[in-house]
Amino acid sequence: MHRRTALSVSAALLAAAPLLAACSGGTRPGTAAVVGGERITTSALQAQVNDVRTAQNRSEQGARLIGATAGLERLKLNKMIQTAVLERAADDAGLSVSTKEIEDVRKAQLQQVGGEKALAAAALEQAQLAPDQIDADTRFKLLRDKLFAHYGSQDKALVKLGEAAKELHIEVNPRYGRWDEKQILLGDQQTPWITQKTMPEQAAPAGA
Repeated sequence: MHRRTALSVSAALLAAAPLLAACSGGTRPGTAAVVGGERITTSALQAQVNDVRTAQNRSEQGARLIGATAGLERLKLNKMIQTAVLERAADDAGLSVSTKEIEDVRKAQLQQVGGEKALAAAALEQAQLAPDQIDADTRFKLLRDKLFAHYGSQDKALVKLGEAAKELHIEVNPRYGRWDEKQILLGDQQTPWITQKTMPEQAAPAGA
């Protein structure tokens, strides 16, 4: 089976942010994690956190939302690493998600909640997503659900995700916690691999 020799994550998936920079291996100052020989920079991680904090500060519920997301840095780093793992596992399985599929989900979400403002508010409160992170989150969920369907069960897909994670030789800056190889997640962060009912909804219940 063909495997990529370098980590490749689409710009759409990562909200057009320069998340990965070349790295010779191992964590170093300015590095939040090393995944597949490439690093997730602390500046890229902070950019995602700042987008959420900006959206929270604009919300009427800002103080409550900020108070409830003290671990936002770890949550976002967990998602960034798992995104890379999912991309590798999906690539190995020959799976992909089209722009049209993402657009179709957004249209359904907008109809369901009643517009962009309501969608943004729900995504921010229930999934800690800034408006410009919603499409990337949708892509993650669509790709994850395709992986589950491809292997016929979540358990089998999780085995493949674990294999992909091992191939990527993930290292995390201790500042952000410890990478759990068995659970395929960062420390005590909640895993999005198992389907959970959160908002915004899409074709199948999805996790944050």
